[in-house]
This record gives sequence, structure tokens and C-alpha cells, in this order.
Amino acid sequence: MDEVDEVDELGPVDWIVVEFPGSRFNGQIAPALLDLVERDLVRVLDLLVLKKDDDGSLEAFELSDLDEGEIGGFREYESELAMLLSEEDVTSLAAAIEPGSSAAVLVWENTWAAPFASAVRRSGGQLVASGRIPIQALLAAVEADEEEEAADEGIEQLAATEGEI
Repeated sequence: MDEVDEVDELGPVDWIVVEFPGSRFNGQIAPALLDLVERDLVRVLDLLVLKKDDDGSLEAFELSDLDEGEIGGFREYESELAMLLSEEDVTSLAAAIEPGSSAAVLVWENTWAAPFASAVRRSGGQLVASGRIPIQALLAAVEADEEEEAADEGIEQLAATEGEI
């Protein structure tokens, strides 16, 4: 299979930066991510740990630089990583991290979506927009709906009570 065919078989690729205030990165997220990898839902393409000192100075660590307690079982996948992030990418991502914190930078392929993405490309389609709704926004929307429902119930009860007088 040539490179064009291999790329055509890829699923969507996403990235995230997860910050750990106070540099409390301890590898506890590794089992959840490894579960996704083992179930072939995602393929980790790059994984990097950033540590920003209180003075703002930055250190970047590849998996080989970290001990097993920090990365969980990811040592076995290290040879499969594509190392996609450039020095410029790392510098740009580091701007989002607060001093005195550490962060995991994760780039992954959504392998579960690869057959659909490939079918779209083969049929002549192309991605023209994409987005993500942060979980905090969803939680805020659910809370606002619950508050509105509670207020509506209160008004209905008040109206029913006033109608009895």
C-alpha cells in the first residue's frame, strides 16, 4: 500500500492539551487511554508531557524521558508514535499552560471513524467544517435548563396557589 492509500485510510485526527495545576501529573489517565487504544477506537500518534515552572520556563518530555509512574503502560507504544509535533507547535501549545503546571499533549487518530472518513473521501466529499463543544459548556446548558424548569414549576405552583384564594 502506498502512502496516499495509507493516508486515505486514516480516521479524523484530533489533539488536546490537558493541564494539571501544580504539576500533579501522575499517570492516572493512562489506563483510560490505553483502554481506548486496546479496543481500536483510537491510535495515539503523539504524546508529550510539558512542564512549566513558576517562572514560565518550559520543559518538554517525550515518553522515553519519563518514568513508568508518570506514563502508566504507554512505554510499550512509544515506538509506534509518529512524533508529529514540531518545536513551534510545542511553543504555541505551551502558551495555554499556566506557570507551575504540567500538561499532557495528545494527538490521536479516531480509528473508529476511519471507514466513514475514507468513504467520504472516495465519494468526492471533503471536510469543510468541524468543531467540538467543551463539556463545561454542555454542563452549563444542562444546569441552565434545570434552573429554568425549576423556576417554571415555581411559577406554576404560585399561580395555582393564587387561583385558590
